[in-house]
Amino acid sequence: MNNTELPNHKARDLRHWLAHLEASGRLAVIREGVPLRHTLAAIAKRLDGRQAAFFPRPDGHDIPVVSGFVARRAWIAEAMGVEQADLLGAFRRAVDHPLPWREVDAAGAPCQQVVHDFGGPSPGDLHALLPIPTHSEHDNGPYITAGLVIARNPVTGVQNVSINRIQVHGPDRMAILMLPRHLLAFYKAAEEQGQALDVAVVIGADPLTLLASQAITPIDFDELEIAGALHGAPLPVVKCRTSEIRVPANAEIVIEGKLLPKVREPEGPFGEFPKYYSARENREVIAVGAVTHRRQPIFHTIVPAEMEHLLLGSIPREATMLAHLQRSFPNVLDVHLSVGGVGRYHLFVKFRKQREGEPRNVILGAFGAHYDIKQVTIVDEDVDVHDPQQVEWAVATRFQADRDLIVIAGAQGSALDPSTTIGQMPDGEVAPPHLQGISAKMGLDATKPVAYHGHIFTKVAIPGEREIDLDREIVRGATIDWNDAAVRP
Repeated sequence: MNNTELPNHKARDLRHWLAHLEASGRLAVIREGVPLRHTLAAIAKRLDGRQAAFFPRPDGHDIPVVSGFVARRAWIAEAMGVEQADLLGAFRRAVDHPLPWREVDAAGAPCQQVVHDFGGPSPGDLHALLPIPTHSEHDNGPYITAGLVIARNPVTGVQNVSINRIQVHGPDRMAILMLPRHLLAFYKAAEEQGQALDVAVVIGADPLTLLASQAITPIDFDELEIAGALHGAPLPVVKCRTSEIRVPANAEIVIEGKLLPKVREPEGPFGEFPKYYSARENREVIAVGAVTHRRQPIFHTIVPAEMEHLLLGSIPREATMLAHLQRSFPNVLDVHLSVGGVGRYHLFVKFRKQREGEPRNVILGAFGAHYDIKQVTIVDEDVDVHDPQQVEWAVATRFQADRDLIVIAGAQGSALDPSTTIGQMPDGEVAPPHLQGISAKMGLDATKPVAYHGHIFTKVAIPGEREIDLDREIVRGATIDWNDAAVRP
């Protein structure tokens, strides 16, 4: 089923979306008892982009696991209720016109139907309570990979939502990777005062709330308000049991805890989105205070470096980058973060060129849009940036390295890119933060000249090819008698 068949379908919550996928043949129910260590992730990876995978009783655990339910771009557009062509525009409109959330009490919040107090007389155990998978071969144990981490700015009280990898390395302790973004800024502000930072880890959110969490916004911008705009109504939230944090009321599971000041514990290695492992390092630690969930919850896991992981990160970035570029370059028509560039590093830009030199300015503007961007390719409006084969054709026929290549050395890049070798230290030492992620940037101008002779850069086309209706032209059920080459009905 493609997106055009259900253009007005919109995911209300996770269960509503999973039921829709099941009804349309896009959810596979896996046998009971699949091991949580490697096997569950292996099955989900084999189905990646074709079907979501639902695992009942993994390793005999009462809570089922689901993975891969937003593993195609068309599915995400469908969950938003728009055509694929309007995906970035619809997301950007939600960012520009957020809806404040609507608070409900605990009685009206499915995510608090069951409460486990980890601070009570009987200590809690996350490993026993939740079916947390171990994904890749060299991962250092079970990881929560689809948890929305929600925290409040300790100065302003405004929330931030992000997805961070979280290693569950104790019954009530979790190590978390925080890159230099808003959550880390909140934590540092609290740590400087010697205070813990309250956090909530939400597992089992609906597709639109997951997508909203990845929006690139200024600090003190609550992404749950973007989720409300995507839904077309204020998102119902509920106050956590142990803090002032508000979480999506219809979520499946919420882990409440505190990021401890001045505490670091080993985390990693872990297979990340570049399809390599990040190193074992000392990371910040969450001490768990409570877990709440629906009466029969569903645990969501994202298989790292596969399509669900890449698309949730790339689509919000594309929307932000398109808006950023169009402010200075109105002739930018579309952008795409390629899957081959792990949805982060390689940006394709469709541009209506009017003057020579313009593509170089667009390239420089794109590098300023996000530090992760490592390679920018500018193509003409006759090239589909969502088709890597077309982009490669443009590079092959419209690009010359001695005149159309821009290289910028020594810029900030992604700390998770293993090729940023300046951050590597001898004897396995970890580089200090100011040396991590130093990267070269490359821009390719794969546009044709504004003026050229004859048809040298005219794209080959056959008149009427786009209007052909093959259903009318092909005779279904016909056979050929090869003795006389005659067609038999």
